[in-house]
Amino acid sequence: MTSQAAKPADWIAADEARSRLGVRPQTLYAYVSRGRVQVRADPHDPRRSLYRAADIASLADRKTRSRKVSDVAAGAIAWGEPVLASAITTVSGGRLFYRGRDAVELSQTETLEAVARLLRGGHGAALKRTDRPKPPEGADMRSRAFAALATRAGSDPPARGRNPLALAVEAATLLDVLTDAVAGEVGGGAIANRLALAWGLGPGGPGADLIRRSLVLLADHELNASTFAARVAASTGASLAACGLAGLAALSGPRHGGAAAAVQSLAREAAQTSPRAAIAARLAEDRSIPGFGHPLYPDGDPRAEALLDRFEPAPDTARLRSAVEAVTGLPPNVDFALVAMSQSLKLPQDAPFALFAVARCAGWIAHAIEQGQTDQLIRPRARYVGVEVA
Repeated sequence: MTSQAAKPADWIAADEARSRLGVRPQTLYAYVSRGRVQVRADPHDPRRSLYRAADIASLADRKTRSRKVSDVAAGAIAWGEPVLASAITTVSGGRLFYRGRDAVELSQTETLEAVARLLRGGHGAALKRTDRPKPPEGADMRSRAFAALATRAGSDPPARGRNPLALAVEAATLLDVLTDAVAGEVGGGAIANRLALAWGLGPGGPGADLIRRSLVLLADHELNASTFAARVAASTGASLAACGLAGLAALSGPRHGGAAAAVQSLAREAAQTSPRAAIAARLAEDRSIPGFGHPLYPDGDPRAEALLDRFEPAPDTARLRSAVEAVTGLPPNVDFALVAMSQSLKLPQDAPFALFAVARCAGWIAHAIEQGQTDQLIRPRARYVGVEVA
């Protein structure tokens, strides 16, 4: 929380902050959403925001000074340049591409199963389900997902050196197993329809189509934290299930898969007071505004736009979006879109996380297979900053 002893000179207006950095408004807001610049409401005009001058100076210094190789490498770990070569997914020009194909365009017609095959290089036909393991009973969707992958991780053979076709069949099976863990035993068919049926929606209807679109749009997103965790596991030769479990573990953190829960919390705060009051309180307390802005999409997250154009958000959700955009200038990201969609379809509270986990498992497995093909262990060095040793 911001110290009350901070001097007015320690905080500067948005136009001065942008001038010192030489950036557009969207980039400044992106720095705020990533926690690199602290912001608070102007005590003389609550409609305006002030930015911590020290944070702006630090960013400006990083942009201009020459850094050692070790410093550059360390900086690359956090939203820096890619550290691993991959032919699977990229973000270019504000658009998301799966093996060169626009993800938004794919979401108009394709299923998660088809996109999963595309991500792993087109290997393997659609899985013919003959022996369907019974999903874990009881607990919530998140716990069942962990249990399903952990069970497989404890018994499946290592992926290293395996036949690519065998891995493709195993990959399709894992996606099916995770879906069953989330949806329960609701029959066969496409993953989107099974989830829709489990959540009280008719298979093949508008709700199921929204779920299908969201699964495709969430299937992969370059080297995010969970995908990197899956690739690290894959570099050791671990089974595909173990790689998926590593990805799921990383996804469970509040700064990754927990983003939807943060949006839900903001929505509750807005309902208790008002959207503008909730936003002002967060800015005054130096708390982020979840669900808006994205470092890779300074002009707007195309995944969010592709979903939000397909349904009418609840009135409270629409008012929250308008208020955040008016105050911060940040457009909604896919986390906000998922929450808005779940509210509109009256899905379970944990549905956004479940959708994220099922969809992203396709990407984790594709990256695990690709990493295994490199036959290289991911083992970065640490730059020691502890007690000096002889």
